[in-house]
Amino acid sequence: MRVDELGLDDRIVKSLSEDGISELYPPQAEAILPALEGKNLVLAVPTASGKSLVAYMAILKAVLRGGKALYIVPLKALASEKFEDLSKFETLGIKVGESTGDYDEVDPMLHKYDIVIATSEKADSLLRHRAKWLDQLSVVVADEVHLIHDPERGPTLEVTLAKFRKFNPDAQVIALSATIRNASELAAWLDAELVTSQWRPVTLREGVYLDGEIFFTDNTRRALPKEDEPLHAIVKGALGSGGQSLIFVNSRRSTEALASQLGPIVRATAEFKELELAKVAKRLIGEQEEPTSMGRKLGMCIKSGCAFHHAGLTGPQRRLVEASFRQGMIRCIVATPTLAAGINLPARTVIVRDVRRYDANVGFTSIPVLEIKQMCGRAGRPRFDTYGEAILVARDEEDKEFMLEEYLLGENENIYSKLGTEPAIRSHVLALVATKAASSLGELTEFFGRTFLSHQTDIGYLGDMITGVVDFLKTEGMLRDQEELRATLFGKHVSDLYLDPKSATGIRDALGRWAPGHAFGLLHAVCAVPDMQQLYLRGSDYGWVEEYAAQVHDQLLIDPPDDLRKYDFFLSEVKTAKLLNDWISEVHENDIAKGFGIGPGDIRNKMELAEWLMHGAARLAELFNEDAVEEALELRTRLRYGIRPELLELVKLKGIGRARARALHDRGIKTIEDLRNTSYDWLKQIPTIGEAVARSVKSQLGQSERGIPEEPADGQRSLRHYR
Repeated sequence: MRVDELGLDDRIVKSLSEDGISELYPPQAEAILPALEGKNLVLAVPTASGKSLVAYMAILKAVLRGGKALYIVPLKALASEKFEDLSKFETLGIKVGESTGDYDEVDPMLHKYDIVIATSEKADSLLRHRAKWLDQLSVVVADEVHLIHDPERGPTLEVTLAKFRKFNPDAQVIALSATIRNASELAAWLDAELVTSQWRPVTLREGVYLDGEIFFTDNTRRALPKEDEPLHAIVKGALGSGGQSLIFVNSRRSTEALASQLGPIVRATAEFKELELAKVAKRLIGEQEEPTSMGRKLGMCIKSGCAFHHAGLTGPQRRLVEASFRQGMIRCIVATPTLAAGINLPARTVIVRDVRRYDANVGFTSIPVLEIKQMCGRAGRPRFDTYGEAILVARDEEDKEFMLEEYLLGENENIYSKLGTEPAIRSHVLALVATKAASSLGELTEFFGRTFLSHQTDIGYLGDMITGVVDFLKTEGMLRDQEELRATLFGKHVSDLYLDPKSATGIRDALGRWAPGHAFGLLHAVCAVPDMQQLYLRGSDYGWVEEYAAQVHDQLLIDPPDDLRKYDFFLSEVKTAKLLNDWISEVHENDIAKGFGIGPGDIRNKMELAEWLMHGAARLAELFNEDAVEEALELRTRLRYGIRPELLELVKLKGIGRARARALHDRGIKTIEDLRNTSYDWLKQIPTIGEAVARSVKSQLGQSERGIPEEPADGQRSLRHYR
């Protein structure tokens, strides 16, 4: 089917044609008519089969007729990717916006956009804040909707879709998914047309490697040199044919070790781009405000054309690796499975070395078929490759047969709602009451009857759970203790802040005990709540963490537990709080990473979470202890930048973080006024500042590079002193 036969606005057809899209793939052709007719749709097809384009065309048709669209994604990284895709259509007069920021704030400008891209948590937050423009939505797209099965993200996505269907029933819902066994169940819940297919634009050959041979599912074989390590042999074959490789392993340490091992193999290929890779590595290392050993290690790997990719890297580091791979400079990436979750990064050859991973609760466990299929689905680049290969690596004959039967020839699992637990229900019950979407137990039960959970199971048991949650919220002062359910000011704050009610009660109780000099107590308080993911307590940690807990005992606002069964959890909280305290005490990022056994990306993720919780603490302090507001706000900013209090004024300037602020302060530049009185020429010589940052600082202060005194302001030392 041709795009110009669909009756679309000529501007859409022209824009797609300029991007090389004139004909639809078979699954797209089957799905496009119901999508353009405004029907609800579940499109469950393999990776790279063109799901997004169907949604884009439905969105464009609706928006050009005066409607609005919301595109819901599971990850911030995926939001950025979709923003880039949809921004190409701004030439049609369409405005595209991205909203993934603070949960308790609603950008007042969002109503001006025709298309808004948001994570499911942010979409739910927008609903909680009753954003009026949501009533104007014509299309709601839920990307990677099979993640309803995910215990962490699933409940919010499910409730968000249920809310849209209740409060804006005329809006079209388009759900995009990988192929799942019970896609018909999902479609029935959404009253949607179902289009499912196994078709791919690039032929996919899947096989298992064992003892020098690849055994493909079509009963063919390929021999590889037995003298090579299995992975080395497969990668050599892939690179030798001019392709790129993605390798999935089950641990971060393995990604780093294997990327280093494969470097010499990549360097030996004909397409090795030494100069370009050296520039990428230099850029990666140079852009680190605080150089870390992980950054240096990644830079060395990149120079060899083989990078590693995992959650321990910072966002900019991961994006640089991904961009360099798309441009063909990096030939091989060794990654943990998180890379397979939605990010568009195909390769000629995908190798899955590990089909088991470690779970702290049960030990090593098999990775679900759906996840393995998503990894394999990255093989083959549409419009570039005529085929793709996905190869699993077996240890023995039994392993090989298992992989062939269960993973490559088996079906993906069914997906199930994960909404039916008290922690999941708790937050959403409060939000429904706080937004006046429900004012009685009956209305709450009626709403949950609209969920995927209700569609899949008899939710009679939920009645008791909802009643118990309501009683808890009343006891804790978030709901008024009367027949009609109404949220108190406390309850509204908690809902708007997107906090788990149990987290809010813990923070409230800690604030009630706060007094000046208890900053660490506030750090510990936000580490002791359900919303915080505490650091794992290793066997070697007990001694020093217990010693540290004794040192800070007088500052704690939450007492250690009497129950010994809970003591390990307490020590994990203290360890996590120590991480936060080291960060805001300006301990070098490399020392933190080494001391806690985590990566720079983990540090950033933990600080982002802690900053949000400390922001919540500041807002709740307005209700329960106004004297604590200033310290909570100060800690929030210190967590954002990783600074001591004396740098708070300097980091107000864009581009000035912890390292640059400290470099300025150590040279006597302690305030914004000091910066005004410092010449551009002197400023740019300070290590970590340089010309670009100095120019930016002067611009923000309304100053040019000229007309500023050349000598340092009073009290500032000459740079010679520091050389």
